[in-house]
Amino acid sequence: MADNKYKRVLLKISGEALLGEQQFGIDPKPVEMIADEIRSIYERGVEIAVVVGGGNIFRGMKNSARLGMDQASGDYVGMLATVMNAVVLQCALKKIEVECRVQTAIAMNQIAEPYVRHRAIRHLEKGRVVIFAAGTGNPFFTTDTASALRASEIGADVMLMAKNGVDGVYTDDPRTNPNAQKLDVISYADIIQKDLKVMDTSACALCKQNGIPIIVFDFKAQGSLVDIMNGKAVGTYIS
Repeated sequence: MADNKYKRVLLKISGEALLGEQQFGIDPKPVEMIADEIRSIYERGVEIAVVVGGGNIFRGMKNSARLGMDQASGDYVGMLATVMNAVVLQCALKKIEVECRVQTAIAMNQIAEPYVRHRAIRHLEKGRVVIFAAGTGNPFFTTDTASALRASEIGADVMLMAKNGVDGVYTDDPRTNPNAQKLDVISYADIIQKDLKVMDTSACALCKQNGIPIIVFDFKAQGSLVDIMNGKAVGTYIS
C-alpha cells in the first residue's frame, strides 16, 4: 500500500465528462478512462466515494423549462440521470476488478442500495468504491451540494472536483477570457465573496463549515489523482 496524502476522498465528476465526442449520452471511452483513473488510486489503498452528475442526459433547469416542467420535476429527472451514469460507471469499474457499490438517495432497490451513511462508511472501510447517485434526493440542490454533503457525512479528507479541460480556478472563465489568471490557492471565503463559478456557493460553504479542503483539477490530465495522492500541487487548492 502506497503512502497517500489522503486516506478517504470524495470525487465529484460532472455528467459532461461522460459525453466524450458526443453531444448527448454516454461515450465508452471517457467512462473507461475515468474507471482507470479511479483504479490508479484504488490500488494504492485510498478509500474512494464518487458523485457523478447527470448533465450528459438531462439538465434540470435548462431542459425542464423547454419541456414546460416545473423546476422540482426537472430536478427529479436529473437525479434519475445521475443513477444511470452511476450504474454505467459501476459496471466499468467491476470490469477492471474494482469492487464497487451504488447508493441512491431515491429508493430503487432493484437497481442499487438506498443511501445509508453507516453502510457507505462500512463499504469504504472494506475497500469498496461507493458511488452516490440521485443527488441529495431533494429538488433545488445540485450535485455539487450533494458532493459536499456526502463528503461531510463520510468524513472525507478532501473533496476532488474534476473539471473537463479546465485545470483549476481562474479569475474569470479561461475559455472566454484569455486574460483570466489561474489561482493556485484560494480560500473558501474568496470563492463565495467573488462568486467564482467553480461550484455552488452552498457546496463551498458546507465544506468550509466541516473543514474539508477542495481541489479543483483537470480530469483529462491523466495521472492527476495519483499526483494528488503523492502530495503534488495539482489544480487549485481551496481551504
